[in-house]
Amino acid sequence: MKKMLQNKSSWSLTVRDVAYIGMMIATLEAAKLSLSFIPNVELVTFLLILYTLAFGKKVLYAAFAFVGVECLIWGMGIWVIMYLYIWPLLCVLTLFLKKQRSVWFWAVFSGIYGLMFGGLCSLVYLGFGGIKTAFAWWIAGIPYDILHGISNFVLMLILYRPIRKVLDRFI
Repeated sequence: MKKMLQNKSSWSLTVRDVAYIGMMIATLEAAKLSLSFIPNVELVTFLLILYTLAFGKKVLYAAFAFVGVECLIWGMGIWVIMYLYIWPLLCVLTLFLKKQRSVWFWAVFSGIYGLMFGGLCSLVYLGFGGIKTAFAWWIAGIPYDILHGISNFVLMLILYRPIRKVLDRFI
């Protein structure tokens, strides 16, 4: 029995995990809503990166639940499909790069992710309208992707150290 408890799956959740996931979802939603009046400036990318570094792959529960809460608030739309792969992809990429500790690395990474956001979202339009529709949708959004990339870079540069320090206390 003792051996079974020691070999618990890293996907199993403790009460503490559930509480942390709830707090992650709440802060993701609060951060998103608090900056929603500024186009393409958001803290979701920043928070998901930091949460992934702190909590590992269990952050995927929070990423999918965040999408669910967004659906409850905003209703269903094509954006739901995008969110269902955009945010988990960010978490998975962060898991692969988790050994990095440099604020500059994470600022560049989050900036690039912001720049690529529209291109990643346009993949949904391949199925709905073909390559021309996907390409047109992506090109039309490039000014917003530039703003997204720059804001992600700046927010990570400013907030990484203090928030990472707080999260490291919990782990």
